[in-house]
Amino acid sequence: MTAIVITPRGPFSLAASMRFLEGFTPAGYRDASDGGVLRLAFPADDGHSTVSAEVRQAEGSEGSAGSVQANVTVHTGNPGKVGRGAASAESDGVSAVRAQLARILSLDVDGSGFPRLAEHDPVVAELIAAYPGLRPVCFYSPYEAAAWAVIGHRIRMVQAAAIKARIAERHGQRVVVAGQLQHAFPTPLVLRGLSRVPGLPEVKVERLRHLADAALAGDLDAARLRAMPVEDALAHLRTLPGIGPFSAELILIRGAGHPDVFPRHERRLHASMAEAYNLGDPDASDARRLAGISDHWAPYRSWVALLLRTRREEQAGPAVRGRSVR
Repeated sequence: MTAIVITPRGPFSLAASMRFLEGFTPAGYRDASDGGVLRLAFPADDGHSTVSAEVRQAEGSEGSAGSVQANVTVHTGNPGKVGRGAASAESDGVSAVRAQLARILSLDVDGSGFPRLAEHDPVVAELIAAYPGLRPVCFYSPYEAAAWAVIGHRIRMVQAAAIKARIAERHGQRVVVAGQLQHAFPTPLVLRGLSRVPGLPEVKVERLRHLADAALAGDLDAARLRAMPVEDALAHLRTLPGIGPFSAELILIRGAGHPDVFPRHERRLHASMAEAYNLGDPDASDARRLAGISDHWAPYRSWVALLLRTRREEQAGPAVRGRSVR
């Protein structure tokens, strides 16, 4: 086990992140009230190992966010064993683990300029006030975001989440994090070997295997995706099996953690924007018009979009959160 410390640049609240995860169906997270400890288990970016982490936030001084402190372990053994094959994160690249954890919590982005968006946009001002310190909590990797997109295609989110959880339980690494058993999603090396997944048609299983191969080939590398021009990154992702325009945006924004992308294919976000900015037809369904509004959110377009979706889903309740991924 190795200690990692990340100092947020700008406002950040781990408690807000944990509350968000309780309503984020793919995560299935239910521990937000347990002593302020965020328990994570996920495939490492290297495609071979699994990381477990217990994450806390220290109390900050006035006007600044407290440091985020994590105890992490890299697991390289048999996925069927609990806590076996653990190696020191130092010997397996502590910097890579730190970078991945920071990306998951959007702590790899300098958020010190985010509050300034409120100075000229009353909608953003209201959102920041309603969700202080909330940054996007991402999928653990573009690989896992892509797998979620394939699993959830044209089925209800709650059904997709149950299938994803079963895959993790049967094929992922089992680890104990701060006294609780966690099941990580299987690494690409494991996923590429699956021939059958209960609840998924053969075509989806085949697509999952192809995505695992793509991840191992570096085609789902987060740093690479974020370094590309946005349209090029989206076009690249759409070449992957089962990944359309909506899923490509999901992978880039919520998998790679890109902070400044406006989702042009997320209809629920567009409806939330139309309501927030008092837009009538045809502007309410005009993606170009909405994207123009989002230009004022740069360089945090992804962040504002998340807050808009979060507010809409809170207002709509669990019924909406259980709908299909699309």
